[in-house]
Amino acid sequence: MLDNLKKILNEDQDPKAIEKITSKLENLIMTNEEVGYIAVQKKPAITIFPDSIVVTNKRIILCKLKNLGLSMEFVDYDWADIEAAFVKEGILGSDFTFSTKTQLTQTIDYLPKNQARKLYTYSKEQLDIYKNKEKNTFVNNIRIFEDNSELLNREEDINVNSLKEKNISDQIEEAIVEEVIDFAEILPVPHEESNFTITNELEKSEKKISELSQEELFEKLQNYKRLLDNGLILQGEYDKLKAEILKHM
Repeated sequence: MLDNLKKILNEDQDPKAIEKITSKLENLIMTNEEVGYIAVQKKPAITIFPDSIVVTNKRIILCKLKNLGLSMEFVDYDWADIEAAFVKEGILGSDFTFSTKTQLTQTIDYLPKNQARKLYTYSKEQLDIYKNKEKNTFVNNIRIFEDNSELLNREEDINVNSLKEKNISDQIEEAIVEEVIDFAEILPVPHEESNFTITNELEKSEKKISELSQEELFEKLQNYKRLLDNGLILQGEYDKLKAEILKHM
């Protein structure tokens, strides 16, 4: 933190304000958490009790002086909860704004332009890092799901072959035949026509993919994989649907 503090103080920061904030942060910083940047308000008139904003590799911390500067209030937001960050430059300074995934917006105004730009750059870097981790996690979950599905299919094939080798009784074979006939009665539509109908329905649903959350996208991909495993859609159709979902990550 001391190295970062020296770097910040070289950018026209008020040393007393920065030292006061960092002294309070010492007991708030978590393990493996590092302060990336601190920006302090500088209003056109004399700023007696300036607000400040601290960004770390784990969260954004808003710092507000209370009780005539005798105490300080901290409100933090994890990067996982941040949706976006913005900077708006004006004549007397810049506004730094960030929004959360719960549609909450926070703004710190009258920041020196240089500080606001540094703040924005660091925030964008952290958001990109988090989003890449989130996307990689989603892709890994897809791979694990597909691997597990293939493993289950192989186990089912092995079980079927084992049953054949053990000479299943005629009664069990007749029951299997009856189940197949019953299933055929339930689904009398030809296989090709079923695939065409299902594909059309899937294509219609794609119009709303951009509105789905990460969990809903993963659930939708699971459903497509089940359709593929059951022979209701072709491999090419599944690959096309999978690629479409990954575009919205």
